[in-house]
Amino acid sequence: MSELRKDPIVDRWVIIAAERGRRPSDFQSEPPPPPPAACPFCPGNEEKTPPEVYAVRDGTPPNSPGWQVRVVPNKFPALAIEGDVTHHGIGLLDWMTGVGAHEVVIESPDHQFRLERADPQHVLKVLQAFDQRLRDLRGDVRFRHIIVFRNWGAAAGASLIHPHSQIIALSIVPDIMKQKLRAARDHYRRKERCIFCDLIEQELALPDRVIYRNEHFVVLSPFAARFPFEVQIYPLAHMYDYTLMSREQQMGLIDALQFVLQRYDAELSDPPYNLMVQTAPNPLPRPGRPEFWGTLQYDFHWHLELIPRLTKPAGFEWGTGFFINPVSPEDAARFLRPPES
Repeated sequence: MSELRKDPIVDRWVIIAAERGRRPSDFQSEPPPPPPAACPFCPGNEEKTPPEVYAVRDGTPPNSPGWQVRVVPNKFPALAIEGDVTHHGIGLLDWMTGVGAHEVVIESPDHQFRLERADPQHVLKVLQAFDQRLRDLRGDVRFRHIIVFRNWGAAAGASLIHPHSQIIALSIVPDIMKQKLRAARDHYRRKERCIFCDLIEQELALPDRVIYRNEHFVVLSPFAARFPFEVQIYPLAHMYDYTLMSREQQMGLIDALQFVLQRYDAELSDPPYNLMVQTAPNPLPRPGRPEFWGTLQYDFHWHLELIPRLTKPAGFEWGTGFFINPVSPEDAARFLRPPES
């Protein structure tokens, strides 16, 4: 029989319709689009992108070949870096200027770069690029929240094949993050504990949904997963901000992330997916609310979310806000665990 499950953090229900009995082999990924004739992210085409804002280089000058990781403003940004944030309202209608930042992290000069099979030392450079850009963008008082994400495959929203991630800085905190922050703050006020730490401890004690763990990170199949084979990766030590990781923790994250992506490749035939870094918002005080982020470092717990794009929301999902997941999180965990488990 199907189950309705409520997410333990946010106010969201999902339908787990496991009686449909779908296995990884039941999901077929769409073939990748053909490569472009002249990829703007490949070495030698640096003039095809806006000037870089960060790069790991081999002693070469900016905006030339000889780089390992390169960060540039998006040529077609969702938000504009210029201007002031102004709020407007007409009766029930509210709007504000579309100010923000939109950057592209070109992860390697190799057009065929695969994150799951890359040298961990190179992946470390990519993670450190995320770190540096988060730190820099948080210095802008206009930006309240910054998200790092990776779209792999056309079905996941990638418009260019060359492997890359994106960073968007927003002048507001998104509703889904607000829900997590409120739940975390309320739990901490009641119990003086992090709700995410409590969740991790509970899942480790009842390991049906634990997929993998190493010294620093745990990979979970969420109790109320919205999508088949959805995964969350948490640091085992309480940590509210992605930028606080030590070098050892960064290597632990690389190990966990590469494990998940390798299992996706092996069990789901290299599916398109979305990867999101869910880190703390910019902790700058809000006008008139100096204590708004007073407990942020104690109650929030940053994490990664990965969602393979194996199903598509349709009328029911859009009309109700419910998601139907045809693979139970427990079955997903069994499929994704190491083969010897």
